Amino acid sequence: MSTLEIHQFPCLDDNYGYLIHDPASGLTATIDTPEVDAINAALKEKNWSLDFIFNTHHHHDHAGGNLELKAQTQCEIIGPAADIDRIPGIDRAVSEGDTVMLGNWVFQVHDTPGHTRGHIVFHCAEAAVGFVGDTLFALGCGRLFEGTPEQMWHSLQKLLSWPDQTLIYCAHEYTEANARFALSVEPENADLVSRVDEIRAARAQGIPTVPTSMALEKRTNPFLRPHSSNLQETVDLVGQSDVEVFARTRELKDNF
Repeated sequence: MSTLEIHQFPCLDDNYGYLIHDPASGLTATIDTPEVDAINAALKEKNWSLDFIFNTHHHHDHAGGNLELKAQTQCEIIGPAADIDRIPGIDRAVSEGDTVMLGNWVFQVHDTPGHTRGHIVFHCAEAAVGFVGDTLFALGCGRLFEGTPEQMWHSLQKLLSWPDQTLIYCAHEYTEANARFALSVEPENADLVSRVDEIRAARAQGIPTVPTSMALEKRTNPFLRPHSSNLQETVDLVGQSDVEVFARTRELKDNF
């Protein structure tokens, strides 16, 4: 099988756009539609035509360009069944356990409520990539606008089951700000301290910190580390459940 091609490009203030392309079939999808002009420029740069939109959730910086791109390209829009009434133009509604094809590449759909009630992610095991929208960030996770800590922690468990080598393509460049918070709650994490230095150097040069890897997030992302004794001590919940520690960590980040 040919390699799944992924083209990453900046959108809006801090979003990333992603085009995914199967050379064998010539098919191309965009992950969400944050900015129509940026997506069209990327398609022109790569000389690809748009066949699909894979939507992760209903927020405007993820689905705001759906109808314009559909009108321009007649692409098929695939999005979460739980948000079919809030995402414009959905042709195929999907949910947990469904699969989406791009040529011969298979993407598993997982429901990940928390950031929004209808959020989904797309995981291609064979290519070892996950497109996670606003569920997981480098050193962070999405704000709980519509879900509970219990829901989000359950959603993150699904991502944690992916192999360590999985590349995580999240939707925003939030990493440097996330790093400052992560250090505040797990200052004794040597892997985190080292990573923060690398992040600051990269951002000073305008280099993206995304994609990240599941292995790296497991070692350094406080929202995936409620078992950490250092984190539990910092949030004053030593010996408490993972959900309780996660919820407190999310609350602290919201007010950081």
